[in-house]
Amino acid sequence: MKFRTTGLARNVKPSAIPGLLAHAEEWGAPATQEETRIRLDLWGALACFTPAGEGFGIELSSDDELFLRALQDAIAEAFALHEAEVLWTDVAEGALAPGLALMRVASAGLRSPNFLRLRVEGPEAPRFAAEHGLHFRLLLPPQDRAPIWPRVGPTGRVIWPKGEDRIHAPAYTTTDQGEDWLEFEVFRHEGSPTCAWFEREPLGRTLGILGPNGGLCPEGAPLLLFGDETAIPALSRILRLSAQPEARAWISCAAPEDLGDLRRDPRAALSTDLLAALEAVETPKGGHVWFAAHASLARAARAHLLGRGLAKTEFTVAAYWE
Repeated sequence: MKFRTTGLARNVKPSAIPGLLAHAEEWGAPATQEETRIRLDLWGALACFTPAGEGFGIELSSDDELFLRALQDAIAEAFALHEAEVLWTDVAEGALAPGLALMRVASAGLRSPNFLRLRVEGPEAPRFAAEHGLHFRLLLPPQDRAPIWPRVGPTGRVIWPKGEDRIHAPAYTTTDQGEDWLEFEVFRHEGSPTCAWFEREPLGRTLGILGPNGGLCPEGAPLLLFGDETAIPALSRILRLSAQPEARAWISCAAPEDLGDLRRDPRAALSTDLLAALEAVETPKGGHVWFAAHASLARAARAHLLGRGLAKTEFTVAAYWE
């Protein structure tokens, strides 16, 4: 692979490696024991851990330098949770957090009664094309302070601003993207820091777009999608990308106007009870279930799907709000 770095994790507690493997499982990265080393395959990158005295030697490689730096941060953070420090041979100290693009607000307006549509511009927009991931983190600095952006620290971990400089970092879906711009939509609701930020003359201001992340378009036949209002941008994007005639979506939405393009998609239908719709549908082998809504509904959906005997690779459940 084109990019590579090495490190040494020192004073590693016995709980650190099981903890790291638990993180890897959350990341969807299969772990392989190869004689004396542990190997993780992560989305085209490779991480290897070899015992070295009271620590572990670490070797990371990837064809994407940004992903290599993001992986370096994630692994340093995982070891830090177990009070182990990683000394890297190569750290991009002082650089912006891996995957962070600073972009300018070009337009902001209502898409429907309860959705804002926003366009931001910047030369890194092509990185947020759908094939690299559906979602990103929106980094909003405090309104009345000069922004302090997260940067790489001396240990490879990203240092985030705290206190009065703390950044709001919600996740959103890229709904459209061009050569130097991307668009996303925000569900308007009481108490939303994002809505408050954009109501105060946002045009021309700089914000951070971190990613892409949050997975790729789910695959499966049939593809069965369930979501509430907050999931409408993701549902619309997934249906547009999938082009599967057997894909179906059930959506809980109080204002039909908020459905946008989904109102004209025969694969989408309104539902007053997402859990009941989920329980009523068949989940044949080869299919994939995608569910996104309030945290309590997400927990119930996950329990139901596991109770049906579905493997974790056969469904995706996300809590979009609490």
